[in-house]
Amino acid sequence: MRSLFKLSFTLAALLLLASCSSVRVASDYDRGADFSGYKSYAFYKTGIDKAMISDLDKKRILRAIDGELNGRGFVKSENPDLLISIFTTEKDRVDIYANSFGWGWGWGWGWGYNPWFWGPGAWNYGPAVTTNTEGTLYIDLIDAATRELVWQGKGTGILGNNQNMEKKEERIQDFVSRILERYPPEGIALK
Repeated sequence: MRSLFKLSFTLAALLLLASCSSVRVASDYDRGADFSGYKSYAFYKTGIDKAMISDLDKKRILRAIDGELNGRGFVKSENPDLLISIFTTEKDRVDIYANSFGWGWGWGWGWGYNPWFWGPGAWNYGPAVTTNTEGTLYIDLIDAATRELVWQGKGTGILGNNQNMEKKEERIQDFVSRILERYPPEGIALK
């Protein structure tokens, strides 16, 4: 019985940690777009200015996008094939866990022959509530000639600690990398 509780607690903790660090990604695209013709890009200032985040976070996101695209052979240009825009949303996410277990040492109710014992044990706290901020980053790729959206990637996940700048930069890089993994759309090769 103890092993079952220990295993359940460990699995619940791992799932909680995994859900906090993961980024859920989705993308959509225009099937009529010729993705092989896109070689250069520029940031679409009009769209980026509308993003409701700090200018510092905008710079972090744009640097991460620059790094990802440059690593794929795209070049930044005054006369680009693609315009890149971003926007963000955020909301508080409340998670309620019906049974919250704790582990520790002390006097407690035993599972063996003796109802009271000194040693390791588990107890039930009852419902546990956690609140996190969940953010969504959208990256839009717009055909510069037609000014039409040709690809959109979206990443949603828990935003990390804003006080630690290194972790914040890593989190932003993780969002951008995961989103741009979906570009180009599956089955379409870039030349």
